[in-house]
Amino acid sequence: MIRHGAMAIAGLLAATGLAGTGPAQAGTVGQKVFGTTRDGQAVHVFTMTNNKGMRAQVLDYGGIICDVEAPGRDGRMANVILCQKDMANILATGPMSALTGRYANRLLHGFTLDGKHYDLAANPAGVTLHGGRPGYSTRILQTVKTFQTATTAGVTLRLVSPDGDQGFPGTLTVDVTYTLTDDSDFRIDYRATTDKPTVVNLTNHTYYNMAGNGSGSVEPQVLTLMADSYTPTDQNQIPTGEIAPVAGTALDFRSPKPIGKDLRSSEPQMLIGQGYDQNFVLKKSKPGALDLAARLTDPASGRTLELYTTQPGVQIYSSNHLNGTGVTPAGTTLRATDGMALETQHFPDSPNKPNFPSTVLRPGETFTSTTMMHFTVQ
Repeated sequence: MIRHGAMAIAGLLAATGLAGTGPAQAGTVGQKVFGTTRDGQAVHVFTMTNNKGMRAQVLDYGGIICDVEAPGRDGRMANVILCQKDMANILATGPMSALTGRYANRLLHGFTLDGKHYDLAANPAGVTLHGGRPGYSTRILQTVKTFQTATTAGVTLRLVSPDGDQGFPGTLTVDVTYTLTDDSDFRIDYRATTDKPTVVNLTNHTYYNMAGNGSGSVEPQVLTLMADSYTPTDQNQIPTGEIAPVAGTALDFRSPKPIGKDLRSSEPQMLIGQGYDQNFVLKKSKPGALDLAARLTDPASGRTLELYTTQPGVQIYSSNHLNGTGVTPAGTTLRATDGMALETQHFPDSPNKPNFPSTVLRPGETFTSTTMMHFTVQ
């Protein structure tokens, strides 16, 4: 399927003249200043291209993915990632499509590890979201390297989170590598080590709209999830510990379904999330395998994302709280349902749920994870 999809895109690009007429060229990566933070630090954008005319852009601020372009069936390229127009708007409204950690998603009342309890900054209900503040999404990452090969282009960024950062134990060193390939793949590879026992759950809170950034609601777009079950939550969106079947619920995406079909369901889980904001238990060929997790298609353009991950879960979020303050490069505003986040990760509150896959990382061990976006045309 991957090979067929790459050939389809290559054919489209050749037909529209985007592929060029000479021999295939190696991928390229460039770097320039994107803007500055409030305290005057420079923020850089890394632009990757491949030999099929695709482009991806990543910021060293929060590891934000601000552009991944894919063609429709007419050959027209569109950025399928939600991101704001400039650094000023990112600072004013908060980063989108950014690195999330030390523990993505939710934890309740901190966690206990090796008999010691760690309190974390939390809301009045005791919930810590995405590791707390300052979030990884608001920090400037170090540039480890950029690279270009015959078939890839990319950048590796590093974040060193010191012992006690956000309340978590251990100095965590995180390397995130973003790679654009000539097979129409955009990969995110995570690697993390620690000097003390800790818990780790890393993801990128990527918002997708296969019609293009700022094009409007994703409700007509068709989603398929490789998941038979999910983790129900209480009113504070903390998992109960149960793993429940999706069959017969608004959360059933085992067969292709428009996102808007059940978006306004009155089921309790949909009311709690104010739409889609749930963790799904992925079907895995084996633990840690890079398996297909989701497929998202825009019927109008044919642009299709096939999302692969080594992680056990994916949180889907129908951008329920976007309120029009985010502004795209085209000048349109970003509102509720204008994107679908597909966050590949471990389950929420896993350190407090012994039956969930472990998120503990110890000295001498290495956390690794891969998420791959493959683009095809239907």
